[in-house]
Amino acid sequence: MLTMSSLLALEETYLARLNNVERRKHIQKLKIIKHLYVKGAKTNADICSRFAISSPTSIAILNELVAEGLVEKQGRGKSLGGRKPELYGLRDGSLFVLSIHIEQFKTRIAIFDNNNHIVNGIHSFAIELATDLSAIAQVHKHAQELLLASGIELKKLVGVGISMPGLVASKEGNNHTHLLTTGMDKSLQQLLEEQFGKPVFIQNDANSAALAEYRFGLAHGLRDALVLSMDWGIGLGIILDGKLRGGALGFAGEFGHIPLVDDGALCHCGKRGCLETVASGSAIVRLAKAGLKAGQRTLLSQLPASELEQLGPEQVYEAAQQGDQFAINTLAEVGTNLGKGIAILIQLFNPELIILGGKIAQAKQFIFPAIQQAINTYCMAQLREKTTVMVSELGDNAVILGSVATVMENIFESYLELA
Repeated sequence: MLTMSSLLALEETYLARLNNVERRKHIQKLKIIKHLYVKGAKTNADICSRFAISSPTSIAILNELVAEGLVEKQGRGKSLGGRKPELYGLRDGSLFVLSIHIEQFKTRIAIFDNNNHIVNGIHSFAIELATDLSAIAQVHKHAQELLLASGIELKKLVGVGISMPGLVASKEGNNHTHLLTTGMDKSLQQLLEEQFGKPVFIQNDANSAALAEYRFGLAHGLRDALVLSMDWGIGLGIILDGKLRGGALGFAGEFGHIPLVDDGALCHCGKRGCLETVASGSAIVRLAKAGLKAGQRTLLSQLPASELEQLGPEQVYEAAQQGDQFAINTLAEVGTNLGKGIAILIQLFNPELIILGGKIAQAKQFIFPAIQQAINTYCMAQLREKTTVMVSELGDNAVILGSVATVMENIFESYLELA
């Protein structure tokens, strides 16, 4: 029988004790649990159809999962006539995931259960991301304090999902931009697993946002969608044929570093004229500071010197909301440049939907019209007319939700591979 401890322990000795019939049932249980996590509560008929098993077999497995505390009956589904069928879903609090979103200057940490309910909220800490490993100890300290305060049983914590910017090679377990492990005999993922004592999965933040949109957001049910994460930089998550595409190493989606401007500004990647230099949070700040230096009349000039030194995109949004024409023009210029880049994406990938997420998307009333105008100008009509551009409804939670999905899906794949 599959118990909570055997599900979480991943013990080969447990599997070794199973005969062929028991092993097949074990695999069927794992597949059903994963299906219920990804798709939500389902009827017995749906499970029979999905896994090509008989109704008595499916009911027997579901009843065992109910007895083991992993699954519960959650009302009734739709009926085509007669009695409505019972819905089976994962019980709240059966499993937990620690989700960590490391940003450039802060880190957000939260604990989610298997039904994506947050335990004690999302907590934010001021931690600066660097090339060295100094941030790891700080992240681990805050995470441990959060886990202790939550009161959850640590044996129910199945893994840790960490999303971060940079060139993240998920399969290799390293970030080639931040938290570098150059010269070490262990990957970043291995170092983190030693710290947490749990399986750890790392992923680029744009890919995490894309997975969240595909599982829980506007891209749910679609096969071809692109998700832009727009913050200080620009990331791209690519969903093609119903799968998140990472490329050979996991680096696919470095949209911000396509060359757009001849002899343009120097990008942090070392090249000049990258899209990111003219269409990102850092571009907004650079344009705003250049305007201030040139003597532009703007509300931003009234900010104290200390705030001007630490100027961020948020202050430019706020000025635009107060009717500041310079701020409005700055955001529109960035929107136009971003629209040019998006026109390229539409012609490369022919997506059904493009989702704009991240902090810059919050200024949609100022950048969205410029983006759409640029798409109309630079994209072939036959392609643009079949592509919808929308702003994410998941907001700031997209990346941190994507980390949860990454852990849950990888954990179940690990169980199935071992079984």
